[in-house]
Amino acid sequence: MPKKAVSLMLTAEEKKTLEALASSRTAPYRQVQRARLILLAAEGRANTEIAKEVDLSRGMVIQWRQRFMRDRLAGLVDRPRSGRPLMYTDADRLRVVETACTKKPPGETHWSVRNLAKATGVGRDTVHRILRANKLKPHRVGTFSQSPDPDFVAKVIDVVGLYLDPPKNAIVLCVDEKTQVQALDRTQPMLPMRPEQIERHTHDYKRNGTVQLYAALEVHAGHVVPRIEDRHRSREFIAFMNQLLRAYPKGEIHVILDNVITHRSKEVQQWHAKPTHRRVVFHFIPTYSSWLNLVEVLFNLVQAKVLRRGTFPSKQTLVRKLLEYIEQFNKEGKVFHWTKPAETIFRSLNCPTRH
Repeated sequence: MPKKAVSLMLTAEEKKTLEALASSRTAPYRQVQRARLILLAAEGRANTEIAKEVDLSRGMVIQWRQRFMRDRLAGLVDRPRSGRPLMYTDADRLRVVETACTKKPPGETHWSVRNLAKATGVGRDTVHRILRANKLKPHRVGTFSQSPDPDFVAKVIDVVGLYLDPPKNAIVLCVDEKTQVQALDRTQPMLPMRPEQIERHTHDYKRNGTVQLYAALEVHAGHVVPRIEDRHRSREFIAFMNQLLRAYPKGEIHVILDNVITHRSKEVQQWHAKPTHRRVVFHFIPTYSSWLNLVEVLFNLVQAKVLRRGTFPSKQTLVRKLLEYIEQFNKEGKVFHWTKPAETIFRSLNCPTRH
């Protein structure tokens, strides 16, 4: 356990100044870093712990502590350095950040280092360092989708409640289908990995048919019930539900589903209305919210560990590999734990009207 350093004593004015600087979005990063360092030192944190927190070496942490103890706030200001004077000011750096975040280059969708340097009058190397220091990546873009479901709040509370506080003696199943799983075979044999050479396969492939993978993940046990079908229709879904009833012959079964038509069709509703099926309770997630269904985690693992680099000369081979992976998954007994309460989800989505 790291040894704690002696706490720094701060006056009320010093603490107020340092806290304002540590939370500033416009001050130079190094000044923010030093302010955070001193505030952590004032809490009595160990130098090694502070170094990890502010991304500095332990020696630098000790140096800035000593300078502060000697010169107080003035000790955190950079001293004049010998050599060529700085070519760019903090205002220049701030202009680069603001331009990158608030504007677009003429006729283009995003900045490159070259055209950002030209637009701001700052050298390319300096622009590159500024972007890297502020963790700005104009060349990258992410995607998001916000559910338009009018019952978004109620559905999220319902499903998250099943994850965090399920009914007593009830079985909670996350059910979904991974459709159009292709049996792809490469046109040439795989070249294995060897020293200084990664595994290689050809870019082209042959299609040997498709299957539909149905899966029910028992949330609190980590057990998966699979089914492989050739088609994706209501009758296949009903056959899978009958399989689940046989697998779980007693107790209430709460089934978490998405909103595809095969889960809501007339045939499924007629099946669900039968007296013998009333112990099955359907819970539908909001539209565009597949992240709420834990079985998607299993499908991601299947994609990464079985399908992405797999070769399948036939549908039978594909089916065997899928079932082998799920069998091994069940032996390991992995459980995906949901940790976020509904209130945290609403805050992260920045949707106060839905809270």
